[in-house]
Amino acid sequence: MRCFGDGDPLYEAYHDTEWGRPQRTEQQLYEKVCLEGFQAGLAWITVLRKRAALREVFHGFDPELVVDVDLEPLMLDARLIRARAKLQACITNAHATIALRSDGGLADLIWSYRDQASTPRTWKDVPATTPGSVELSKVLKTKGFTFVGPTTAYSLMQACGLVNDHLVTCDVRAEVEQLP
Repeated sequence: MRCFGDGDPLYEAYHDTEWGRPQRTEQQLYEKVCLEGFQAGLAWITVLRKRAALREVFHGFDPELVVDVDLEPLMLDARLIRARAKLQACITNAHATIALRSDGGLADLIWSYRDQASTPRTWKDVPATTPGSVELSKVLKTKGFTFVGPTTAYSLMQACGLVNDHLVTCDVRAEVEQLP
């Protein structure tokens, strides 16, 4: 039994093979920071459906290439989530990601907030924020990142495997729990 995603093949695949599994490279984490920012106010399935186009226009979320992306053509691209502030956040966050390299990098920063103590039985047991996500949000903001509030930071922690919030009845929970 899945804890979410049933009924949509894209959502099912995301749940079964990606959500909650450790993302450790700078590029993976930068992409997730951007995608989680796009989710603000939207359903995650909307972001998943736009992800291929976002990957295309943001050069596979390579921060080195994203810093030079021109925002104006993106505002006209119907394949994208055309929220100027969210699109700009990807460019801003690319600059912040590159700047963070001199302090150990994005992966070291994000993974310093790992918390595997979650055992939710229902979605009511899953918090919107935690003290760790509040702190991660603050630190990311001080490092120049945008669209990284505490709720977004917690979603990032869930998506990237810093916390295993698969419900205890979920078929993939035990597998995710065993991942390094």
